[in-house]
Amino acid sequence: MNYPFYVGQGFDIHQLIFGYQLKIGGVNIPYSHGLIGHSDADVLIHAIIDALLGAARLGDIGSNFPDDNIQYKDIDSRIILRETAKKINSNGFKVVNLDTTIHAQSPRLSNYINSMINNISQDLEVDARYINIKAKTNENLGHIGRKEGISANAIVLLANNNFNNENA
Repeated sequence: MNYPFYVGQGFDIHQLIFGYQLKIGGVNIPYSHGLIGHSDADVLIHAIIDALLGAARLGDIGSNFPDDNIQYKDIDSRIILRETAKKINSNGFKVVNLDTTIHAQSPRLSNYINSMINNISQDLEVDARYINIKAKTNENLGHIGRKEGISANAIVLLANNNFNNENA
């Protein structure tokens, strides 16, 4: 049975390391520390990818783009996001809306959110009006509050292009 809508949620977290480039939502952000990972460690895009794949029932980022594959070493996460968009579209889904939260004690991200939305809008081929990004501190609590890492959550609503009301 086909249903009209599917919800997916995603989460990612990476450690902050002095001297690395910080990239979130495909935007290079000037900061003394950056995120470390197999790819470019873009926590926001990774969370979005997991949400998309989950909603489409296509696994997760690790099963589709494994970190033991040298092809993905230091890859720009926007490339993986575009590949994911193609994959969900070819499986009969389209993004209805996307809501995300970045958890970072610092740096302040408010000046970069519109650029992040524009990047994600382009990569998913979704109108920017249907993408929301929030940034929150951790009120100095835990590993994020101690500036040891940054995490992100995402939730997405997909529409099934193959839905037939007669099958409901």
